[in-house]
Amino acid sequence: MSEPLAFFLTWTTYGTWLPGDERGWVDDRLRQAAPGLRQSAEEKLRQAPIVLTPNQRSVVERTVREVCEHNGWRLWAVNCRSNHIHVVVTAKDKSPEQVMNTLKSWCSRRLNESSDSGPKQRWTRHGSTRYLNDESSLESAIEYVVNGQEGTRFTAQ
Repeated sequence: MSEPLAFFLTWTTYGTWLPGDERGWVDDRLRQAAPGLRQSAEEKLRQAPIVLTPNQRSVVERTVREVCEHNGWRLWAVNCRSNHIHVVVTAKDKSPEQVMNTLKSWCSRRLNESSDSGPKQRWTRHGSTRYLNDESSLESAIEYVVNGQEGTRFTAQ
């Protein structure tokens, strides 16, 4: 199988999009709301949920751009929201998990440098990794990341 054109990466801030969430949630597939599961997940939180400020969102987006440039990765789109981040990126010879972990790590470092004190955990463990294998899927992902953040869900073609 040939390399994908790009990866569509999404990760959330800690405690803001839990299993059972009314908006739906993802593990190995898209799941429906389950209020009891969400309540159980809330009770297990080890710290307050993380909601990024406008300044922190700018730091995250700038860091994603810098890391992609440093590594020679093609950044197609990035959008940092208050509780999640979307990135569309091409990174030859890397898995989407490697790319996402690198980005999360550098974003945490930069946020720690720009804040008085950071929480122990800023991001959820893992996130969503999608392979974009054709131009149509790539274009749809870019459009969603740039313009579709108010209630529209991305679906790969």
